[in-house]
Amino acid sequence: MTNKQRMLEGKIYDPSDEELLSLRAKAHRLCQEYNRLTDEQGEQRKAILKEMGVNAPESVYLQGPIYFDYGCFITIGERSYANFNLTILDTCPVHIGNDVFIGTGVSIVTPLHPLRYQQRNIYRRKDGVMTDDEYGKPITIEDNCWIASNVTIAGGVVIGEGSVIGAGSVVTRSIPPHSLAVGNPCRVIRAITEKDSLPEELLK
Repeated sequence: MTNKQRMLEGKIYDPSDEELLSLRAKAHRLCQEYNRLTDEQGEQRKAILKEMGVNAPESVYLQGPIYFDYGCFITIGERSYANFNLTILDTCPVHIGNDVFIGTGVSIVTPLHPLRYQQRNIYRRKDGVMTDDEYGKPITIEDNCWIASNVTIAGGVVIGEGSVIGAGSVVTRSIPPHSLAVGNPCRVIRAITEKDSLPEELLK
């Protein structure tokens, strides 16, 4: 099993692997290119996402700047949108559904490190290369979610369809569908229901 396969399956892997180093270098370079472009250069932006391997349809809009670790392990659904400063560390697959709104400064981070420093610290391999042991867990954001500004979503989390995550929340556990959840650690406050519809006077 290659280190790339181990990484995607959530097993301990060596991040100094040459294939992974090459993929990260490519993604980081392409993110810099994307971030230099403007809204008027939308076709070039889409071409960069395609070159990076991001699985996203034409209707996706990422305001930029964006910061992706690999990009090729990210899937984004139809009509989804992200505001400034989206960070996705996709050492494991990241799935973002259809019609997802993502606010400014959101971080979606799949990597994990051992809690004990004896297993976490950098060490020298037999061939002299410095490395460490890492692993990760995938993240899924289902359809019709709103992730408000400055939210951090940790590895292993599933955010259920139609949920709203309040600004500044740190999501370390999965959130059920149609929930309003806020805080650090993020907790469900209540269900989202028809009573949350905007009043008629705002719609006129």
